[in-house]
Amino acid sequence: MFRFSADRGPVATILALTVVDFLLYFFVDDPRLLVLYIVALIVPKACIAAWTHHHQHSHVFRSKPLNRLLELVHALHTGITTNLWVLHHNMGHHRNFLDQTMDESRWKRKDGTVMGKLEYTFSIALTAHPRAYKVGERYPKKRSEYVTFTAVTVGILAALIFFKPLNALLVFVIPMTLSFLYTCLVTYGHHAELDTDDEFAASYNKMDKLYNFLTGNLGYHTAHHHRSGVHWSKLPELHEQIKTQIPEYCYTETRLEKLGLTS
Repeated sequence: MFRFSADRGPVATILALTVVDFLLYFFVDDPRLLVLYIVALIVPKACIAAWTHHHQHSHVFRSKPLNRLLELVHALHTGITTNLWVLHHNMGHHRNFLDQTMDESRWKRKDGTVMGKLEYTFSIALTAHPRAYKVGERYPKKRSEYVTFTAVTVGILAALIFFKPLNALLVFVIPMTLSFLYTCLVTYGHHAELDTDDEFAASYNKMDKLYNFLTGNLGYHTAHHHRSGVHWSKLPELHEQIKTQIPEYCYTETRLEKLGLTS
């Protein structure tokens, strides 16, 4: 069923959180408890976006229906629907990240100046779907799946809102919106201000063990861009093969590392 056994733990965790979400939606009517839930789970839920990213690069299951079902689950946590990142990120950003006039996740303004973090965050959040749709002109089948399952996700959300508006807002709409915005925010730190045509000098890397545990080795970002189809569990091995080509300034610390709380 699983293409890589390493995906079992992340999938089980995400499904468990989904079950909790629906139990709270159906059976908890105290909004204060739901707000506490949002606050308590904001970090774990934000991390789901990294696993959505990995899945859209390398599908978790051998079965297409299971992959589509998992993507619906991901979407209800992150707002990232089927093939959104395949089009915007895989077919767009990964091919264009060295060219800021074309990059779907571009961090430069039209005049060539560098965006600030908040400007970038809202720019990517507001343009992600339109840019994915445009990239999809070259991949009509993937765009059709993207449109179809985005509509299904919106339909599910609409039904949840119709039956229990406040619970739907607190359990699904607000967390997925925050997750999507946070996803856009953290991608700023992947490439911003690395203006180069050298793929080995165009991404920042984080070697922090906790960060890479929570994000599925997303800190090995140069390796990820070097061979984007490599499964997340294989990125440390790939990094070892190419690390001599990565400049020292392409390594950064996480906030926890800077505080001396992890390594």
